Amino acid sequence: MNLTGMFATPRRWRSVLVCGAVGALGGGALAGLGIAAPVPAILLGAGAGVVFDLSLTPGANTLGAGLLWGSAYAFLLWLAVSSLLPLVAGMPASSMLDQVRANFPLLCGILLALGIPLGLAEGALGQQHTEPGRASFDVTRALVVGGLAGIVGGWAFGKWMEQVGFFPLVAGLVGSSSPEVGMALHFAIAVAIGASFGVLFQRDVRSAGSSLGWGLGYGLLWWFLGPLTLLPVLQGHQVDWSWQHGRALFGSLVGHVVYGLLVGVIYAFIDRLWVGFVVESDPINREVEGPGTRTLQAAGWGAAASLAGGLVFGVIMFATGALPRVAGLVGSSSVEVGFVVHIIIGALIGLSYGILFRYEAPTFAAGLAWGFLYGLVWWFLGPLTLLPVLLGGSLAWTPEAVGPALASLVGHLAYGGATALVFLLLERRHAAWLLIDPRLAAREARRQRPLGTPAPARWVFALGLGVLLPVLLG
Repeated sequence: MNLTGMFATPRRWRSVLVCGAVGALGGGALAGLGIAAPVPAILLGAGAGVVFDLSLTPGANTLGAGLLWGSAYAFLLWLAVSSLLPLVAGMPASSMLDQVRANFPLLCGILLALGIPLGLAEGALGQQHTEPGRASFDVTRALVVGGLAGIVGGWAFGKWMEQVGFFPLVAGLVGSSSPEVGMALHFAIAVAIGASFGVLFQRDVRSAGSSLGWGLGYGLLWWFLGPLTLLPVLQGHQVDWSWQHGRALFGSLVGHVVYGLLVGVIYAFIDRLWVGFVVESDPINREVEGPGTRTLQAAGWGAAASLAGGLVFGVIMFATGALPRVAGLVGSSSVEVGFVVHIIIGALIGLSYGILFRYEAPTFAAGLAWGFLYGLVWWFLGPLTLLPVLLGGSLAWTPEAVGPALASLVGHLAYGGATALVFLLLERRHAAWLLIDPRLAAREARRQRPLGTPAPARWVFALGLGVLLPVLLG
């Protein structure tokens, strides 16, 4: 690390000082909340801010990218404090879960008081400097498209809120107890969060798959910021960041995840239509290979790749006795029928993976990370959401439903990883053939996600917390 070059310009000095000051204020906030002693918290916060700026500055060039990097950084700091340090100190493995649960308030504090402010500050500084080839920002497009996506996500989340009678609690924000008032306020909040998603991530969204990843991370952030923090504050109650309170709000956690996923996917599709009609409607910007051809190719590769993931997941389902439940979707209890249904469902999910994540993985490691993420997404959408509803039950957004579903979580991650790796092999085989033509090679290079984007921050934060929170709170 060349420290001399890092401090060679006033811009670098300003960036370091700003992040150090923000980190110190965050440490002071942690001390004010009673989570840490004042002097060590302020000093460590300032040091964490400086390290964040020196380490992660190149990737935090927008508000959204900064937010993701700051959140991932806060998660890694908490992980080191709550698990790695006790492990080094020789704490018995049997007490690790209790230690991590006891440090859940620290996770909330580091994320909200340190990670988010640091990320937004770094992103605001990076956004001031225009880079060659950087996409322009359209605020009208961000607000309109994000707001429409927020309506769809709010509708899905509202189904659970109506089921558990959550709307009167939301209505309490304006001194009412009416479910109708709560529903109206819920949709207003959903639209506002969706619009903010557009403002933050418009420049970072490259496909529906990456947008889905940003939506997952953003939904998780709003669970910490909303029901865990802002809701009790606005209602005049004391903030409770205990893991027991987080467990009581587990249904809301899944709701925020589903909301974020829908906002991400719907935003990407509507944004693509907007760009297609408004920006790329002239012949100069048209591609040689039609979008229908590319979509069919990606869908076919995804369905073929899903066979590898489905076989790996099928072994886990057979070992845990889950196949007869899957067979219940077609009115059977046979293991063989369950396996066939599982492979068909896996092919449909693999097909959607190909459409959503084509051109997203510049390396096999990146492909594996996207695959794990998509497997996690379908764990929330499958056994916790769609499967119980299709079997005639209700949404299984409860801590009690998590325990039996944890083996399925491992299976979904394995399925996603195997499917992504095989898909990447098929995609690269086709790309190698296209590289023969220089014009097609240039087109493929434009489509491929470049290195240096905030995708790794999303993998760390969304994938890490998405797996950890069900284990921690379930």
